[in-house]
Amino acid sequence: MLKIKIINKSKNALPKYQTEGSSGLDLHADLESPITLNKNDIVLIPTGLFIEIPEGYEAQIRSRSSLALKNGIFCLNAPATIDSDYRGELKIILASLTDNPFIINNGDRIAQMVFSKVEKAYFEEVNLLSETKRGEGGFGSTNK
Repeated sequence: MLKIKIINKSKNALPKYQTEGSSGLDLHADLESPITLNKNDIVLIPTGLFIEIPEGYEAQIRSRSSLALKNGIFCLNAPATIDSDYRGELKIILASLTDNPFIINNGDRIAQMVFSKVEKAYFEEVNLLSETKRGEGGFGSTNK
């Protein structure tokens, strides 16, 4: 199990998995007063959380499916990457696609966080790439 150091400056409980099989930990809004999202609004919601991710890992921030489906509220930069050397507050970019105003209150579950191993890559500059059956086909080239 991965150990994450955390500072919680909010009045909310620490992030937790809602079920035994959950991949993501729920993140809560840390607000002084409610925020209303109207159609096409983009807001940055603080969580009051600061984490230390071990090198070789990242945290990914994702939309909560229930907010997206039922309310048209989603994480704009999803999955967002939190790098292992970032030490600032976790803040969530939320956007609204719904015609109905949506109110976010302190303590509301607004996103989920998933931890993932990161493989470092290096580039080897060459003049030619190996050939494949697909070749340069992309953007629907497989007719699916």
